[in-house]
Amino acid sequence: MRIPLSWLREYTQLPADASAEDLMADLVKVGLEEEDVHRPSDELSGPIVVGQVLSLVKEEASNGKTINWCQVRVVPEGAEQTLTGKGIDPSGVQGIVCGAHNFVEGDKVVVTLPGAVLPGDFKISPRKTYGHTSAGMIASSRELGIGDDHDGIIVLSRLGLDPELGTDVLELFGLDDQAAEINVTPDRGYCFSIRGVAREYGLATGTAFTDPASKVQVTDAAEAGHPVVLADDAPIYGVAGCTRFVTREVTGIDPTRPTPRWMASRLQLAGMRSISLPVDISNYVMLELGSPLHFYDADKLSGAITVRRAAAGEKLTTLDEKERELSVEDLLITDESGAIGIAGVMGGASTEVSDATSRVLIEAAHFDAVSIARSRRRHKLPSEASKRFERGVDPRIMQIAAQRAVDLLVELAGGTETAKITDAGAVPQAAQIVLPAGFASALIGVDYTDAQIISALEGIGAEVSQDAAGFTVTAPSWRPDLAIKEDLVEEVARVIGYDQIPATLPVAPPGRGLSRSQSQRRRVLQGLADFGMTEVLCYPFVSEAQNNTFGAAQAGDQVKAITLANPISKEFRFLRTSLLPGLLDTARRNNGRGFRDLALYEGGLVFLPGVQLGSSVLPPLGAKPSDEVLAELFAGVPNQPWQIAGVFTGHEAPAAAGFAPRAWDWADALDAARTVADILGTALEIAQGSHQAFHPGRAAALKLNGEIVGYAGELHPALLKDADLPARTVAFELNATAVMDAAPAVVVAEHLSTQPLATQDVALVVDREVVAGDVLAALREGAGELLEDVALFDVYEGKGIEDGKKSLAFGLRFRATDRTLTADEASEARAAAVAVAAEKFGAVQR
Repeated sequence: MRIPLSWLREYTQLPADASAEDLMADLVKVGLEEEDVHRPSDELSGPIVVGQVLSLVKEEASNGKTINWCQVRVVPEGAEQTLTGKGIDPSGVQGIVCGAHNFVEGDKVVVTLPGAVLPGDFKISPRKTYGHTSAGMIASSRELGIGDDHDGIIVLSRLGLDPELGTDVLELFGLDDQAAEINVTPDRGYCFSIRGVAREYGLATGTAFTDPASKVQVTDAAEAGHPVVLADDAPIYGVAGCTRFVTREVTGIDPTRPTPRWMASRLQLAGMRSISLPVDISNYVMLELGSPLHFYDADKLSGAITVRRAAAGEKLTTLDEKERELSVEDLLITDESGAIGIAGVMGGASTEVSDATSRVLIEAAHFDAVSIARSRRRHKLPSEASKRFERGVDPRIMQIAAQRAVDLLVELAGGTETAKITDAGAVPQAAQIVLPAGFASALIGVDYTDAQIISALEGIGAEVSQDAAGFTVTAPSWRPDLAIKEDLVEEVARVIGYDQIPATLPVAPPGRGLSRSQSQRRRVLQGLADFGMTEVLCYPFVSEAQNNTFGAAQAGDQVKAITLANPISKEFRFLRTSLLPGLLDTARRNNGRGFRDLALYEGGLVFLPGVQLGSSVLPPLGAKPSDEVLAELFAGVPNQPWQIAGVFTGHEAPAAAGFAPRAWDWADALDAARTVADILGTALEIAQGSHQAFHPGRAAALKLNGEIVGYAGELHPALLKDADLPARTVAFELNATAVMDAAPAVVVAEHLSTQPLATQDVALVVDREVVAGDVLAALREGAGELLEDVALFDVYEGKGIEDGKKSLAFGLRFRATDRTLTADEASEARAAAVAVAAEKFGAVQR
């Protein structure tokens, strides 16, 4: 909303020297947001004065163009020229070349004298042209930046003006005015008017406010006006589309009269262009009072006006000359000929006011915000009217707004007011809200006095009564956003000042803090950072191919994914079922920019839809959904486990003199996954795995209680080639939610024994197909309770090992809790372990 300062001063005590910046600084105090400053004088400067054409000589130029060599007086006859500068004639008569032909001798015009600057940094100076020295320019509307007309220059008499020669045009046209632009939030729709902003300025500064509505005297109805029927048989959410419809009639208007310069200037500064006198009056009243109006050519109406919903297949040609297919939800203004407008959005072309109109019917109505908002979005028809109706218009100002339009049509368009008045519908009852004593202070944390609360609420226009229990507040009609006691408290805090609210940090109650899952997630994320990895956050949007590759272990398995209704990219229109696509994209971008030694990880949600996705049940507004409805809604929500994944490329450290860094390999990916489990107090079972995204034979399945919860290993070479990533890139992904759920409530640290350790190694020859992890499990099973740990440290195939066989070397650590083990005890435990491996896998000790 742009607020011309001269207009605001009519209803507030805004200082004469206040700037737009000063105004915005005050309005910010009451919660309005500053946007911009609009000052014509920033692009336009004088001397620009009123002149009179003394003589006009038409001359044929060599290029075939006819120009006018004019002598223009720019000071009253007999007066001295007080302006000085190069090109300004002391006699007060300027010689000017003009190419326009819409003026004659004697016309008063706008003259930009040498030294003036026009929009676009166009500087006026004397210059030789067409054989003359032209000392100035006779200006058009577009050259001054006040309109689009460039077909001819401004003739002041056609604007109804007859100023004295030499008058400053910047002041005459209101171009010395300025406007502050503010952002109006959806709950403050009343601030889309000078009336609303003036009230807010009064609250911000503690100065007097004069309601512009109080200056309008509404004429008493002498006879019935145009018949109006409110017939909404399909209200949205049970709310009638139109609750009040006021009409007034003015006869004998002259719509061709020019819009007064003061009105056109204010409209332009407020961001609206001047169109015609009736349209400008309608817009002016809307900006002043906040109530949109619509003018009909009364002679084009056929019978009674009916406000109803559209019929299926009904069409309407709107004022923008577009035929629109209407929805049965659209609220229409109709007469006996059919639809003549979409209520609150745009009128129809059939009843438009034209230059031939003499009798105008004025509409001032109150429409339901939801109906207007839906029609506006459906037809992509944003308008100043719909902007206000969507946010709520004062239902009690319809008669006043209509009367204000009547008065202006009588004054400016020469019309005659009739006493034919229609007021269909009813004014809704004002909301009454109980504000308990002490509630505002308890909620905000400021000890407000009763006097402060009453003053603040009455300042916004509410009626307040007080008793021992607190306050009963009748909300003002222009504030539909005030419905509950918390709304009133917000107003009290806003008006008295947000700066009065102390900045104190809340203290958490004892015994509370992070939930178990929050604590687990933080420990996992911090643990991987300590492991030496870098955390990244990736977009959850992936392609269908990425979901198919990473979302299922076996190629060809069906991967069900959630499709976005309005994706950022058509290619990436699915929600992820795995974290690895995003990590690989991040690794690829970093590799492409020279960062090749990477250890990246991410913790985040994946989206795994079940049998049901979404719900056809739409809960009604304003009521708590039933348990059945909630159950249906939750049933359609996809499973969203929290997963952790990592990708390793390049080497574990940068190369240096005398140091050859080790390349990341599958063991690092496996260790990272084990680290996650260890942090949570669980242990993963490692088995040979198979996943289409991983290298065949170089992938491990990560299990928990026999169920696969993830994979780790080397990624598939074909996938790495397509992704332009280094060969031998390794990765892991783990369903962290499953691991966290399986983790003990309390992780107990293992006892640190003071007894010495006994270590023994064993090398076993087994068939090549035997999985090392299975042999390790057999050794652990056979060694008994003295075994503290066992680890594979070598795999060998070659000389000394027959074909089809391999040698697995394990290190075994033995320890007793109460004594020092003897060598015989350790050897006996090792022999028992080898025996079990031999029994299960035919292992032979080397």
